[in-house]
Order: sequence, then structure tokens, then C-alpha cells
Amino acid sequence: MTTEELVQVWRDVILGDEKSWVLFEHGTCVILMEPEEDLAAQAVELLSEYGPVDLGSPAGDFGTVDLAAAPGWSVYGHHDDILTYVAPEEVDEGARSVDVGLLGRSKRDRDGHELNVVHVEDRRPA
Repeated sequence: MTTEELVQVWRDVILGDEKSWVLFEHGTCVILMEPEEDLAAQAVELLSEYGPVDLGSPAGDFGTVDLAAAPGWSVYGHHDDILTYVAPEEVDEGARSVDVGLLGRSKRDRDGHELNVVHVEDRRPA
């Protein structure tokens, strides 16, 4: 999936025109409920803390949400505003929720280590 396609997925999924967010290379989105001056730096700081997986801790937990606004799933973890997109073509047809969640968690882990910002959606009032 291209960066442009991922951006469009998150634009369709995130409710509220006032929410700024930052997208990372493997599909993880950090929604910034209290945006600071440098959105990318703020998101990197959050994802570096809450992205990497630590099995046996809250950082290893996850859940999945079937998306209504786009095909696929959102995978969430121990921070409410960090979500990772899993597209239907990334999993086998009929994949179980746990399989989707494990893939999303691994993508969040990669993003949490690599920290490659690919898009910043600045929706702060002018």
C-alpha cells in the first residue's frame, strides 16, 4: 500500500476535522489530542515510548477494530491514540482477529523502533 493510500485510509477513519495526526512508514498513526508546536517530534516521542513491543507487559497487549470507513482493521495497544492499520490483502482471507492483531502489533513495533514519519496531518486552527 502506498503512503498516499494509507493517508487516505486514516483521513477516512479518524473522526473529527480538528484532530492532527502523524503517520509512520508501516501504517501506525499517532493522533495528537493536545498538539504541540512540532507535531512530528511529538509523535516520534510518543511512538518511541509506546510503540515497541515488550512481551508480558501492557506493550504486548492489543485489540482489533473492524473499520467501517475503510476495508481492513485498526489495531490498538496500550496507548489510546496510537493505532496501526492492517489492510485485507496483508492477511489470509478469513484471518482471525488474533492474526490481524499480531500483524498490527508487529507493524507498530517496527514503527516504534524505526520512527520514520511519512506524513503529518496538521489540523490545528489557523
